[in-house]
Amino acid sequence: MTVRTGVYPGTFDPITLGHMDIISRAAKLVDRLVIGVTTNPSKNPMFSVEERMTMVKREVETIDGEIHVVSFNSLLMDFAEREGASMIVRGLRAVADFEYEYQMAGMNQQLNDAIETVFLMADVSLQPIASRLVKEIALFGGDIGKFVTPSVRDEVVARVTEMGRKGD
Repeated sequence: MTVRTGVYPGTFDPITLGHMDIISRAAKLVDRLVIGVTTNPSKNPMFSVEERMTMVKREVETIDGEIHVVSFNSLLMDFAEREGASMIVRGLRAVADFEYEYQMAGMNQQLNDAIETVFLMADVSLQPIASRLVKEIALFGGDIGKFVTPSVRDEVVARVTEMGRKGD
């Protein structure tokens, strides 16, 4: 029997309830889900790759299924091939996401047409959530408790406090 492996890539800086929704649903579609935590310096990460991996591993512990958290710093298709993936899972929130993701899926298909891209719509209540906005709200002292788990909220607040001390 062939093991169906899916890859869900992202920066997860920080992991949000929207990410968790996609992960829990994707885990039901495959035998093995690999969460690829990537570096993306253009996104100005708040947490290191190691910190994000620790955060993601902790948050997905309660989700049923075989879930692995792996870092990568390569082309997504190269990473997916190394992991033996037959699909890439991408979450969609809005039309703007679709336009970007559609273009990326087309490029990825040109690189390897044996790996499908599967789009999952975020739950309606979670669609507005974006890590970038969560960080911005936290940086300005807003409550991010509706967008992340309590443990992630605590880590983000602690990091914002730490960043504030460095700026003094």
